[in-house]
Amino acid sequence: MDTLSLAISPCPNDTFAFHALVHGLVPGAPPVSTTFADIDVLNARAADGVDDLVKVSYAALPWLLGRYSLLAAGSALGRGCGPLVLTAGRTDLRGASVAIPGTRTTAYLLFRLWAEKIGVGSVEVLPFDQIMPAVRDGGYDAGLVIHESRFTYPSYGLTAVADLGDWWEDHTGLPIPLGAILARRGLDAACLSDAVRASVAAAFADRSASASFVVEHAQEMAPDVVNAHIELYVNDFTLDLGDEGRAAVGELLGRAAAAGLVPALAPGALDTWPPHA
Repeated sequence: MDTLSLAISPCPNDTFAFHALVHGLVPGAPPVSTTFADIDVLNARAADGVDDLVKVSYAALPWLLGRYSLLAAGSALGRGCGPLVLTAGRTDLRGASVAIPGTRTTAYLLFRLWAEKIGVGSVEVLPFDQIMPAVRDGGYDAGLVIHESRFTYPSYGLTAVADLGDWWEDHTGLPIPLGAILARRGLDAACLSDAVRASVAAAFADRSASASFVVEHAQEMAPDVVNAHIELYVNDFTLDLGDEGRAAVGELLGRAAAAGLVPALAPGALDTWPPHA
């Protein structure tokens, strides 16, 4: 089999879930060459069609379905895992400068839906691991954070003024669709979904197998933060989106399209997704 290019984040949820696939431990799966990058970079790589398999934000999906198919396995969805809006004490965000992790991230899409009537000021993209120090040091009035930042922000002296996950769940009753795995069209999406699902299942079956790989890429996170990150972002939705996961994606992108924030999906676009188990 030809080697496929895979691009994922170095975050523990991705390195945990994809350890078996990356290391050739999934029987029958194609070999992969792996690139690690921040989510904003991954969204840009997908827009340029760089990779065969790529992790992206669900918010970027409407621009990518012409080139890629969504895999049924490998996604990051969940409850209690939403992006946070942090400040160094400020509570009123009107006119505020906000650091964000990317313009096509799900975090920023949720922020725009949430802040529609607030009237924030400017936004600027920073690598997600630079946002909290920048807000702490006064470079921005607020920061929109993702990943392990929800566990570590108090150590920066910051306060959460909004949990966008709580806001989303209160308004919809659905989990938050954060990240998706896409496969280049023309590849066998169903077989690749099976390969990714097998990699996730292997990670759950032997959590110790991926430990050193996860730590290697975890950007100096404390062990308890690494474990909490995995527990929060790798779950049954990672094995398979299922009906609830698909409903969550449809709700997010439908609301965003109605607000003019993303292109509307063509009728039947979701029907082209690989069937779930």
